[in-house]
Amino acid sequence: MSENTITRYKPGRDPRPDSKTDWARLHAMTDEEAEAAAGSDSENLPLTNEDLATAKRMPHIKALRQRLGMTQEQFARSYRLPIGTVRDWEQGRSRPDAPALALLTVIERNPKAVAEALSA
Repeated sequence: MSENTITRYKPGRDPRPDSKTDWARLHAMTDEEAEAAAGSDSENLPLTNEDLATAKRMPHIKALRQRLGMTQEQFARSYRLPIGTVRDWEQGRSRPDAPALALLTVIERNPKAVAEALSA
């Protein structure tokens, strides 16, 4: 395999990818030491309350679908979405665009009204 080859880890099928994390050292730390170590990482600073307040909220499609008690197929059919798109969103291969985010927000707030409007 060349250095430019991208491989994907498949949980349950592939061996665990190599980790550079020293888990023994981490488990030996107190919570305060772990927080201090995480806070000292200049490439991965913790989010502040201001950061969190201004962050865009991404709907968790799988959780929404499960709250509605639907399979991927039922969710896709009910809301006129391509099944492949629903799968891609749930598996993180793609993200909903602005119109899809608007639809998902409305589904989250009033799923019955959306389903009724689309079935008419």
